[in-house]
Amino acid sequence: MKQSATMIRIAIHESDHSRRRSLMDEVLNILKSQHITGVSVLRGIAGLSARGVIHAADMIHFDVDLPLAIEFYTSPDEAEIAIAALLPIVPRGHVVSWDVTMYE
Repeated sequence: MKQSATMIRIAIHESDHSRRRSLMDEVLNILKSQHITGVSVLRGIAGLSARGVIHAADMIHFDVDLPLAIEFYTSPDEAEIAIAALLPIVPRGHVVSWDVTMYE
C-alpha cells in the first residue's frame, strides 16, 4: 500500500544556538511537542559554510562545528504545521521539503 508523505530536512551546525539551548535540541523539542516521530539527526563528516569555510572532522582539523541534518517524514498536513513552528528559529533557507511515497 502506498501513501503520500512529505520529507523535511533541516540543515544546521553543531554550534548553532536558539534562545536558551542548542538549536538541535530546540528543533527536537518542537517536533516532540507536535508528536512527530521517526526523526533522525545526521552528523556530517565535512561541510562548506555559507562563508566558504570548510568544516571537517579529520586528524589535522578536529572541528566541533560539523554540519547536522535533521530529517523526518510525515503527512503533508502535519509537515506544514511542523515547518511553520520551525521557521522562526531555524536560519532562513535551511528548511527544505519534498514529496515522497511511503510504503506500508
